[in-house]
Amino acid sequence: MPSGVVLLTDRRVARRPLVEVVEAAVGGGVRWVVLREKDLPPAARRALAVELRAVLAEVDGTLIVAGPDPLGGGAVHLPAAGPYPPPAAGLVGRSCHDAGELARLSTEDYVTLSPVFPTSTKPGYGPPLHPDGLRELTGCSPVPVLALGGIEHPEQVRACVAAGATGVAVLGAVMRAGDPGEVAAALTAAAHRSTGRTPTATTEGAP
Repeated sequence: MPSGVVLLTDRRVARRPLVEVVEAAVGGGVRWVVLREKDLPPAARRALAVELRAVLAEVDGTLIVAGPDPLGGGAVHLPAAGPYPPPAAGLVGRSCHDAGELARLSTEDYVTLSPVFPTSTKPGYGPPLHPDGLRELTGCSPVPVLALGGIEHPEQVRACVAAGATGVAVLGAVMRAGDPGEVAAALTAAAHRSTGRTPTATTEGAP
């Protein structure tokens, strides 16, 4: 089940080639990556999925594909709008934003709840839940929750875990970073320590 820091991709805001950013984040402790890039032609997106799976395979990581087509894998992440019921897959996540969307869940394995904080990736999107709102929704979710939206600093990670999230999903903080590995390591260390897990060698000593 996704936990710790889950990285969402966006090559349009990444400061380095996308595969390089993911490699750096994996070096910083990330083990779950959600491939977005829905505007790519199908063949190019499938080829990118192959590349990212190879990076994650080196650390026993998992690639989750945004959309109902797992692109040759076994994990998908679906939007709140559908499809319902979810397609059959080894791992199914869904984006949710309120109690009504949580109530529609059926066979999903986990959800993201967003936006927790104001986010520059989707300015004006919200209103933000903040930790108190996240805690309220986490309490009524039938499945584990990843906090998403505006999470850029370790203290935000700790606040989300304290509110009941099993981990956080991040995009801009890593994609826009000059050193994505360093940022990933700091966030991953905060997530591991907040959940009582032992940090990996790559995250040991991160702030």
